[in-house]
Amino acid sequence: MSTRDYSKTETISGIHSVAEALAARRRRIHRIYISRDTPAKRVDKIADHGRRLDIPVSAIPCEELGKMTKNPHHQDIAAKTAPFPLSEFGAMIGKAKKDPSGSFWLIMDSIMDPQNLGALVRSAVCTGVFGIIIPKDRSCAPTPAVSRASAGALEHARLCIVTNLANTMKDLKNNHFWTIGLDQKEARPVYETDMTGACVLVIGGEDTGIRPLVRRHCDFLCRIPQTGPIESLNASVAGGIAMYEAMRQRKTENKKQ
Repeated sequence: MSTRDYSKTETISGIHSVAEALAARRRRIHRIYISRDTPAKRVDKIADHGRRLDIPVSAIPCEELGKMTKNPHHQDIAAKTAPFPLSEFGAMIGKAKKDPSGSFWLIMDSIMDPQNLGALVRSAVCTGVFGIIIPKDRSCAPTPAVSRASAGALEHARLCIVTNLANTMKDLKNNHFWTIGLDQKEARPVYETDMTGACVLVIGGEDTGIRPLVRRHCDFLCRIPQTGPIESLNASVAGGIAMYEAMRQRKTENKKQ
């Protein structure tokens, strides 16, 4: 379900975030702001792209850019945009049935940190994840900070926010998806887990992992083997490893067919 008010605006900043928002053309961009002081050539290139799309471009003092973005690392560019466009779960399922790439999804449970969420979204886009699902509660929202942390990859992601993850997992099972939870306590290594069919990878928060109710709705649980004194990996690193393993398996399986 989508509960965002698209009449509101937000400010994204950074070269990659603004460039990818322009490239994806999924959200309305009201105006681009660049520093009038010493903008880099890449900033000028993005501004020119915006002008070609009839988006107004304003050159303002660097200090004003910092106040607008509330971020000193704005890279001399920002954009006033509509909120990130969420996808509807039902529409995503409908598209997945018609798209050969629609059989690999990601659920993120209790990912509260925008850096982790952004890094996971970036890995998801890079590994061909079709749809990303996050819960309405106990989750970071797809904010400008997430777009920046994802290096703009969020702008290309199909992301859905749902009220009840357990019910959503049931709906996915009814649509012939297997759900695979990443849990470091499990004995089965991720490399021995079949992720070649229609499947959903479930990743839990760094501190809490997958919540018990969500865990019970997973068809399989797997772990990432590791050695050394550290007990677990960062959530975004673990998720990235699992997504790339899924991509490797799926590419290998496609070559056999």
